[in-house]
Order: sequence, then structure tokens, then C-alpha cells
Amino acid sequence: MRVSISPGKARLLSLLIGADALILDRVHKFFQIEIQGWNGGEFVPVTPFFNYVLVWNRGVSYSLLTGVPQALIYLVIGMAAALLALWWWRAKTFLTLLGLSFCLFGAASNFLDRLMYGAVADFFHLHWGTWSFYVFNVADMGITLGAILLVWDMLFARPETKA
Repeated sequence: MRVSISPGKARLLSLLIGADALILDRVHKFFQIEIQGWNGGEFVPVTPFFNYVLVWNRGVSYSLLTGVPQALIYLVIGMAAALLALWWWRAKTFLTLLGLSFCLFGAASNFLDRLMYGAVADFFHLHWGTWSFYVFNVADMGITLGAILLVWDMLFARPETKA
């Protein structure tokens, strides 16, 4: 059974669901930094392949552009956000709307970190043996989920799924 909703309701619903990335990330960071008092360098081994840590990322995704002045990073982030927002405004499918909302709200939460702390707080570290994945946070998970939804929509959506 397929449920059909109006384009306006699809947009609103995508914003409400996508905002969860921002809300969950802000609550998590508030608890860990403001209540627990973590300030960087804390390390809790959880499993043989997962550590809970606090690392401050001064670059962008995957610590790229770490040595670049913050003003330039703000410019890059602002331009990317503007392009994603324009894409969201023109989107025709709910999956595209939702994917872009997750990306935008996740990026907004990481941007708030930059304004509040001067860097993005990352906590989750996956690793195995000598292999180490980047440290990430809840907002990054929202951005990743959004990207997955966008790829899924581009590859598998049928024309009748348009919002």
C-alpha cells in the first residue's frame, strides 16, 4: 500500500525527521561536554573494535583542511550548505528531501560546534587491528544516512515516488 502526501507535507515531514540528526547530536554533546565535563583526550575502550573518545576536529569531513584558516572553512561550509538547501528546495522525491534534510541538519550541528567550541566534537572510533576508521559523531551519522538516502533515491526510485 502506497501512502500519498502533498508536496508541502512531504517537505515539512522531511524537515521534522531530518532535524533529529541535529537534536540527538546536540543532546549527546551537551551531556558529554557540559555535564560530564569532557574536554578532549578522554578514552573509553568499549569493545575490541570500538572506543568512545573525545577528539576535536578543526578541519572538515575526515579532518580535511585541518591547517586551513577557519574563515575559509566557514566559507566552504556556507557554500556547500547553500547548494544543498537549493537542491532541497527543488527536490521532487521524499527520499531526496529526507536525505538532504539529514545532511543539512547534521552539518548545522557540526557548524554549531565550530561556533561554540572552535572545532567539531567527535566521539565514536571504530577500528580493527591496525586499521582505524575516522572518529565521528551523531551529526556525521545523520549526514552519512542522508547521503545513503540520496544515492538510493538516484539509483532505485521510481517516477511515481515523487512527493
